Amino acid sequence: MDNAQLFVITVVIITLITVGGGISLAIVLYKANSLMNKMKSVPAPDVIPEHGGHEAGLMETTRTDRWWFEPTWTGLGFLCFVIYANWAGFQGEHYWHGSYLSPFYSPVLFVDTVRVGAAPIEHAWFGLWPDWLRTIWPPFFPTSPAWLILAGPLAFRLTCYYYRKFYYRAYFLNPAACAVGAMPSNILLGPNSDQKYKGETALFLFQNLHRFTWYLAVVYIGLLSWDGFLSLWEGGKLFKGEFGIGVGSIILIINPLLLATYTFGCHSCRHLVGGRKNSFSGSIGARIRFSLWKKATWLNQRHMLCAWMSMIWVGFSDFYVRMCSMGIINDINTW
Repeated sequence: MDNAQLFVITVVIITLITVGGGISLAIVLYKANSLMNKMKSVPAPDVIPEHGGHEAGLMETTRTDRWWFEPTWTGLGFLCFVIYANWAGFQGEHYWHGSYLSPFYSPVLFVDTVRVGAAPIEHAWFGLWPDWLRTIWPPFFPTSPAWLILAGPLAFRLTCYYYRKFYYRAYFLNPAACAVGAMPSNILLGPNSDQKYKGETALFLFQNLHRFTWYLAVVYIGLLSWDGFLSLWEGGKLFKGEFGIGVGSIILIINPLLLATYTFGCHSCRHLVGGRKNSFSGSIGARIRFSLWKKATWLNQRHMLCAWMSMIWVGFSDFYVRMCSMGIINDINTW
């Protein structure tokens, strides 16, 4: 069995286990919740319900809609992406093909030319993988450039207001949905917790870094746009290689555009361009800010859609470059 077959089988198995197991768990939780609701005894008329009449306890609710659907599919979808992204970053190879660079590896700071499908040495910012880095590099980690740059975009995504909403619901069950019983704090924080709501303080104080990671995300959009531009020249050699276009070029050019819709629809961006202003009338500058604020607001209203489209496309971009590098897919191009 060659590497290509092993890769395909591995991806299929991981996908089936993750999706199948997650859906099964969601169904079991939903059925169990329905059964528990039916088994509850009707309270006496003189008993005053607690919490304003809301059900108490984990996953308890009087809602009859499919409230569990969104946290289930968002939790599973993001989990699949994280599994694939970590697997792809761990490979350290097959991230370059022709003039195409996987976004998981951009920018390439150092390159290990021994790795199969690695970027050419001229595309590494600082050249060959240095010996001093090899001495401190964990022996069980391949010399993968991805580990040197993934922290930036990951920090922006994890601290995003939308992502915080979905993973607090999907993974922490705190709560899983509106008017649904949350995970008790003594389970999340330990038996000695005082059961009081603490918000995003203490450990979660780092979430406030989101407004600063936004600037880093903008830099990545510029870097990935440059990668898309270079992909139009054979071998990625600007003005030296033959100019042309391929399916991979189109994919890599679309990638930063989708990321831009997500990044510039960010709540922090909306506040930056005009959200902090009390008035948009008067000067030309104020009217320009108002125009930018309206555009950012339009994207912000579609923030969830942009977040998922951009995330899926980043993963697909890596997948396409990887398949071409491994010889599984033949890129259609004009060269």
